[in-house]
Amino acid sequence: MQNVLVTITAATGAAVIALLVVEVIYRIVRRLGRRSVLLAELADHAHRSFQVTAVVLAVLLAVRLTTVHARDTAWRAVLLHALVIALIAAAAWLVASLLLVTEDTALARFRADVPDNRQARRIRTQVVMLRRVTIVVVVVLAIGAVLMTFPSVRGIGASVLASAGVIGVVSALAAQSLLGNVFAGMQLAFSDAVRLDDVVVVEGEWGRIEELTLSYVVVHIWDDRRLILPTSYFTTKPFQNWTRSQAAVLGTAEFDLDWSVPVQVLREELRRFVEGTDLWDGRECSLQVIDATGGTVRVRALVSAADAPRLWDLRCLVREHLVGWVRDEFPVALPRTRAEVGDAGGGLQWQWVQPRRPPGGSARPEGGDDARVFSGSPDAEKRGHAFGGPETPADPVQ
Repeated sequence: MQNVLVTITAATGAAVIALLVVEVIYRIVRRLGRRSVLLAELADHAHRSFQVTAVVLAVLLAVRLTTVHARDTAWRAVLLHALVIALIAAAAWLVASLLLVTEDTALARFRADVPDNRQARRIRTQVVMLRRVTIVVVVVLAIGAVLMTFPSVRGIGASVLASAGVIGVVSALAAQSLLGNVFAGMQLAFSDAVRLDDVVVVEGEWGRIEELTLSYVVVHIWDDRRLILPTSYFTTKPFQNWTRSQAAVLGTAEFDLDWSVPVQVLREELRRFVEGTDLWDGRECSLQVIDATGGTVRVRALVSAADAPRLWDLRCLVREHLVGWVRDEFPVALPRTRAEVGDAGGGLQWQWVQPRRPPGGSARPEGGDDARVFSGSPDAEKRGHAFGGPETPADPVQ
């Protein structure tokens, strides 16, 4: 009984000393953390795990040193075994906390609340994926270390290693879908194909990447639904990523109108309207006739916005405004099916009139720079060069 009391007293004293030492270190690190983000994160997130690890280690040393003469007693072996297991668990907690602190410090260097946050979102995606992997690895290693403290487990270690090849093959065949998703998740994180908060179109649904794990991806759809897809989907099937290079995007609004529509007047009205709204970012505004079949012409208005939500609202506003404007200002341009009776010299507004040609030349096509998507402005010229393909090399003979 006296030996037990000595052990308890020594263990209590060691725990108190460990708590005091940890508290002193904590206060020093917290004071230095005013100038360092890393030290501030250490003081906030690794304090408890460091405290528990230090206390368990101190108690383990105290028990081991005060019970040297009682090596043959059963309670000593059981107590030391329990303290070793507790020390492994506490050390795993401390290592995981230190890894999380390192990852949070890396994230703090990249701000996500800025307009151009593509790099920050890419780093955040990779760090989140690494965090999940490191936690799993630390937990697995801790469980393995705990199991290896049991003699019976160490005894079967040789047979386990001998059959590791067979088990690996069987496991790979049984979990090939799971492993495929895990590797696909790592590929997504480091290939920069998709990142957290990217705006995507998958399965005909428009949304943003809300969560990215090793096995599945959660897409937050615009109407607050969640589309959950396996990570292998994004490596095996095509999808649209609207924010891979930048958030600014282009959008269209199309109309089927009568051949009598005044295209240039409609183009000027589009320009006047978008210049009066704060949704337009000033990059692109054009109107073109892209088709003329079936008794109607198809007019497409192309506009740009700073991001996808603004573009959606801008497209809807452009569509609503031009529909109302054509209805009120040029109702004869509404799509119709008609049969013309009589000659072409009639004075009715809907009858065809011979176009007037300028003196000494052919009729010039109406429209200015707003009628061009791939020429007429610096952005359009750049777009035309990007989609123009390789230039034909000159003939060396010529």
